[in-house]
Amino acid sequence: MIKQNLRKGDETATVTFSVADDRPVSVIGDFNDWDPLRTPMAKRSNGRRSAVVQVPAGSELRFRYLADGGEFYDDGDADWFETNGYGGTHGVVAARMATS
Repeated sequence: MIKQNLRKGDETATVTFSVADDRPVSVIGDFNDWDPLRTPMAKRSNGRRSAVVQVPAGSELRFRYLADGGEFYDDGDADWFETNGYGGTHGVVAARMATS
């Protein structure tokens, strides 16, 4: 699940990534140099894991999830998918700009 939050006049978008996974998970992407240590997902009281990133509004984020044990996976809620050059895909989210 991916949620975005921004207000008119903001130049940054807040993007929340959320997964239902019991294992430790990180969100990795071009916004954090694909580094699994930079954006670990915290376990929430509802059992999901989530992480929040702030990026320039209007940017495109390429990302995947990396679970404990080395399993990479995509989020079906991505805006679209691209091939990643390693025989798989990664998701892309367009960090929308406020329109009103």
